[in-house]
Amino acid sequence: MQDVAVIIPAKDEADRIAATVKAAQELPGADLVVVVDDGSSDGTGRVAGQAGARVVRHGRNRGKGAAMESGAEAVRLLDEGRDAPRHLLFLDADLAGTARDAAPLVEPVLAGDADMTIAVFSTTVKLGGHGFVVRLSRDGIRRSTGWEATQPLNGQRCLTRAAFEAALPLAAGFGVETALTIDLLRKGFRVAEVEVPLAHRATGTDWHAQVHRARQFRDVARALAVREPAVTGRLPWLRGRRR
Repeated sequence: MQDVAVIIPAKDEADRIAATVKAAQELPGADLVVVVDDGSSDGTGRVAGQAGARVVRHGRNRGKGAAMESGAEAVRLLDEGRDAPRHLLFLDADLAGTARDAAPLVEPVLAGDADMTIAVFSTTVKLGGHGFVVRLSRDGIRRSTGWEATQPLNGQRCLTRAAFEAALPLAAGFGVETALTIDLLRKGFRVAEVEVPLAHRATGTDWHAQVHRARQFRDVARALAVREPAVTGRLPWLRGRRR
């Protein structure tokens, strides 16, 4: 029996979504790919469907957290009647062909060694100057849990259904990754970082990119504001990065 559903939140990614879907379909154990078209205006949903994905459409842009919840709910409905729910692998829509290299993220979850894995990209990508948002997230996670995340904003994650449900409701927008990490660690779930050779579109430095980073900063700050530090020091159930 196949054990993994791939969920891909997407907005205006018609140029890359087909390649991402087709690569995700090659992942071992993945028999379901769900694309959540989060209010796109460029035919993203249509292209994803033509590539073989199940498509969930938002009539307007609702943000990444809402897209992840919609995708997971679609999988839950499709899982009815199965002996066990699928694990959930979240991938960014712009990974294109590199999505086929996400298999190491799934392995610790399938083996029962982790409840959530977070990707650490082994490929260097020019980030376009948004290190201040990464620092905000990393520092907030450390203050709240004692854990030092390598790439705290990385959206490539595999979770058990139980871990995902424990994190609901997800934080809004781009605060979702930071909040997921904090909330699951606090609840005793095991989190592991996994190095993978994935790569997505580099963030630019133009006006649109600057607005995007400002929204990221806002959403991460909001997620942290409602999560006061609860502990100090390293928690005993944390797992280090896998190589």
